[in-house]
Amino acid sequence: MANYDFDQAEGLRRMLAGPKPRIFSFVSAASAEEKGAMLVNLGASLAQAGRDVLVMDACLQGEGIAARLDAVRAATLQQVARQERALDEVIQPVKQGFGVAALARGAQRSDALDPLQSRRIANAFGVLAKRADIVLVDAEMTKEGAFTMPSLAQSEIVVQVANNPVSIKEAYAVIKKLNTELGRRPFSIIVTGASEREAQLVYRNMAGAAARYLAVKLESLGSVPHDDHLKRAMHLGRSVIDAFPLAGASVAFRRLAGRFVLSDVQAAG
Repeated sequence: MANYDFDQAEGLRRMLAGPKPRIFSFVSAASAEEKGAMLVNLGASLAQAGRDVLVMDACLQGEGIAARLDAVRAATLQQVARQERALDEVIQPVKQGFGVAALARGAQRSDALDPLQSRRIANAFGVLAKRADIVLVDAEMTKEGAFTMPSLAQSEIVVQVANNPVSIKEAYAVIKKLNTELGRRPFSIIVTGASEREAQLVYRNMAGAAARYLAVKLESLGSVPHDDHLKRAMHLGRSVIDAFPLAGASVAFRRLAGRFVLSDVQAAG
C-alpha cells in the first residue's frame, strides 16, 4: 500500500502556495475523435511554446484521452485516494511533449467513492495541477450538468463545438446545463471543422442566444479548420504540428496556443 498521507490542511497549504495553475476543462459537443485531436494537438502546441502541460482524463462514462494516447500504465487518482498508489506515480509522459493523468481506468470508473475518497481526489488533483503551468482537462458531465470531479467547477470551462447544426444545438444544451448547475458565469468557445468566417458565424449566433435567453457571456478562443492532416497525424501517433507543421490545422493550433499562453501571462500579471 502506498504511504501517501492526505492531510487536508497540508493539502490546502500546498495548493495555495506559489502561482495558481491555469486549469481549462474541455466539454465537447463534437465527436470523441475531434475532442481527442483538440486536447492532443493543443497540449503539444503549448508544450512547444515552452509551457509545462498536464492533460487530465476526468472521464468515467466513455474512454477518455488517457486511453486514446495509450497512457494506461500510470496510477490513477482513485488509486491514490484509496492509498493503493503514490501521487508521484500518476503522471505519465507521452511523446507529444506533455504529461497525462487519469481519474480512473477500467472497472474503477464504475466504483462508488465515499466522501473521504472524493476529498482525497480533489486534494491530489490540486497538488498535481501545481506541477504544471497549464492543465487541460478531458471533462465529462453527469446528466444533471455536474462534473465527475466537482473541483472542476472552479476551472475555466471551454466548450468545443463542431460546425454543424447537431453539434451547435448540443453545445447550447451543455451551456444551459452548466449555467443551471454552476450559476451565471462566462464560458469559452472553440469551433472545430470550420473556416475562420464560419467559426465567427457559429460563435456570434451562440453568443447571441446565450446572452438573450441565459444572460450568459461567451468568449471566442478561436477555431480549427477541417484538415485531413489531423487524422493522418493521429494515425501516426503524432501531433499535427510535429508531423505536418505547415498544415492549416497546425497554423490554427499554434494560434490557439498563443491565445492560451497570452491569457496565462495576463493571469500571472
